[in-house]
This record gives sequence, structure tokens and C-alpha cells, in this order.
Amino acid sequence: MNLENRIIKSRLGNSAEGSRLDHYLAERFTYHSLEKWRELISDGQILLNDKQCFGSTILSRNDVLIYMPRDLEEPPVDFNYSIVYEDEHLFVINKSGNLPCHPSGPFFKHTLWHHVSTRYGKIYLINRLDRETSGLLIAARNPETAGKFSKQLAPMEKEYRALVFGDFNKAVDAEGYLIKDTASVVRKKRHFVFADKLPEDAEKVSAVKTLFEAVWSKNGFSLVKAILKTGRLHQIRASLFSLGFPLVGDKLYGSDDRIYLKIRDDKITDEDWKNLVMRRQALHSYRLSFIHPENLEKMEFTAPLPGDFACS
Repeated sequence: MNLENRIIKSRLGNSAEGSRLDHYLAERFTYHSLEKWRELISDGQILLNDKQCFGSTILSRNDVLIYMPRDLEEPPVDFNYSIVYEDEHLFVINKSGNLPCHPSGPFFKHTLWHHVSTRYGKIYLINRLDRETSGLLIAARNPETAGKFSKQLAPMEKEYRALVFGDFNKAVDAEGYLIKDTASVVRKKRHFVFADKLPEDAEKVSAVKTLFEAVWSKNGFSLVKAILKTGRLHQIRASLFSLGFPLVGDKLYGSDDRIYLKIRDDKITDEDWKNLVMRRQALHSYRLSFIHPENLEKMEFTAPLPGDFACS
């Protein structure tokens, strides 16, 4: 990916078939309004199959959509990350709780990938964290090292800390499935069920396993250790929510997922922020252990809890 000129290209799937271009963009990429997407189409920043198009163009499966943003204002982020280890092959980085790892949506230069790459040369992220998740991740300094990570037989060990609402006071082996949360107003939300509770009509099923242990519990909050045995989208957040212990600050898997839609529509209130307690989701990548892909030594790193976890 070019560090200066961003070009976003994607091949459309079945879900786009028959949709108007402008409506598809507004529904799929909510960081712009429908009127803004129409403006960008008219300005030539959106191409379809390498050609200029109209908002009323009807999409087909396998169409190639290209977005070439100009002067896209990126939301503010927290560049307060630290490099806790480096050699000629890789970095281990401790990132802040408001910093996207890689370009996505309105974020390009305001990402860890872009910031580190401009300082040290292009990097290749090995594991990624959500924008609001703080803590440890690995970046390779060249594609050869990145490729060796993907071929390792020994899995990377990942341990997180999660600050949740409620009294979490026992260990839980959360082995089961993530499925589509059909009760939620948010389409992408997932729900955890234990293996013996899987509904016959479950949608978007993914097998998961997370080991949860209590670290402490006080004042209506608990700090929970989470050890990942699988790596699925929203695995820790969805599992804790479904167990009855939503993450502090989580807009999607918190106590009220309508807050997620309010933020999207810029309608969140002071009372909503108060109920969230923290401005970001209280999830931290606490420990990483892996085999160095070049010298084959076992490496282990921990990152102390950030200050905002003291909110309780």
C-alpha cells in the first residue's frame, strides 16, 4: 500500500447485486452520509470497473469498486504508542486505546501502520487489535519475516485483560460458538453460546474457545483475564457480553447496543457517555508469547494496564 496516495479497491459480492451505487455506499460505509457519497461520485473519486459512474448505477456481483479519496479529514487518534522490542526482523509495540492498527474507513494516515512505516519503513502487522483495544502487537519489518510467522506450527499465546460490569468471581471455559445476534438492532453483532446450546437455525457460526479467570472484583466492576485459544472477530467482547459481563466502554457489546447506532448518527448524549463509564472499550492485550521466526527463540512480553483502567 502506498504511504501517501490511498486507493481503496474491492470486488463486490452477492450482497451488492441489484443495489444502487450511492445507496450501497451509504449503507456499507457509514462514515459518510448518502449526500456525501453522491458528492464524491460526482467528483470522480468513485470508479466502477475503472470507469466514472453515477449514483443511480445498478451494481452487479464481481463489479470492482475503487475509492480514491482526496483531502479526507481523518478523526483524531492517540499516537501514544511505544516500541517495547525491536530487532532487524520485527517490532513488538504497545499501542494506545484510540489508534487504528491499519487503514480502514476514514483512517489512513491516522493509523499505527502508517505512523510506524513512515518512521522505519513499511511494516507488516502480524496480529491486529481493534482501534479501541490497547496493548501488545507484533509487526514484521519485511514480508519474508511476516511469511514465516504465518507458517509457524506453534501458535502465538495471547492473554488479555478486560474490565467488565458485574461481579465476575469464577473461572469459565467458554468453549462454543459465535453466532449472529438476531435480537440486536445492529446487524454485525454476534452472540456466544456454549457448544451444547447451539440453535439449529443459527447463522454465521464460528467455533471459539476462551478461558476467563477473575483477577479482582470491587465496586460493581471486575477485572478479568482472558486467554484466547481461537482468534475470532469480537471473540472476547461477544463472549463476555453473552455471559452477562459486558465490557466497560463498549458501544456494541455493552449494556445498550443502541449507543453504537447513536455514535454512527452523531446522536450520543452526555448520559450515554456517563453510562459507558469509559470513552473506549476496556480491553487490553496484556501478554504475548511467540517463537521468533528467525532465531526460533521463545519471546514473551507483557504490557502494564493503562491508566484509564483505574476508572473503577
